[in-house]
Amino acid sequence: MINLPNLLSFSRLLAVPVAVWLMLVAQFELAFWLFIAAGATDALDGFLAKRFGWETELGSYLDPLADKALLVSVFLVLGWTGHIPAWLAIMVIFRDLLIVGGALVVVAITGSFKSDPMWISKLNTTLQILLAAAVLAELGVGFEFERWRWLLVDVTAVTTLASGLAYVVRWTRRLSEEEDAA
Repeated sequence: MINLPNLLSFSRLLAVPVAVWLMLVAQFELAFWLFIAAGATDALDGFLAKRFGWETELGSYLDPLADKALLVSVFLVLGWTGHIPAWLAIMVIFRDLLIVGGALVVVAITGSFKSDPMWISKLNTTLQILLAAAVLAELGVGFEFERWRWLLVDVTAVTTLASGLAYVVRWTRRLSEEEDAA
């Protein structure tokens, strides 16, 4: 169960409080590079797990947990400090809580859970990562994206809402099918 991909995922999880602290003390350049390093370890652990058959059950939980913990924490702090709109941070966090809560309800009712990510969810996560990275780059290394900031904020908001609704629809259908089969 302990292999290089899982260690990389665990290192991302440990990076979360460090990233939060760095942002809270306005060390945005270090926070930006930590965020980039976390993205690189995410890509590397996925590649290694698939390439060498090092996929584990632990990794199937640890990898998305580390990703979500970092992204939600970054949005929370950036929203709290006013670097992104607070309403967007709340929307992103609520969507993730909705997804986790919905998954728990499905497991409680059906006794099992299998859900492949939807394309809208993948797009949304990509946009959330781009927005977080762009804001951290702006604050930390002087990257200018003011011209595109509000477009990225708006598109991220729309896909966050669409992704959350898509999961609610998917789980409602699944639970309806389960009830019809009973």
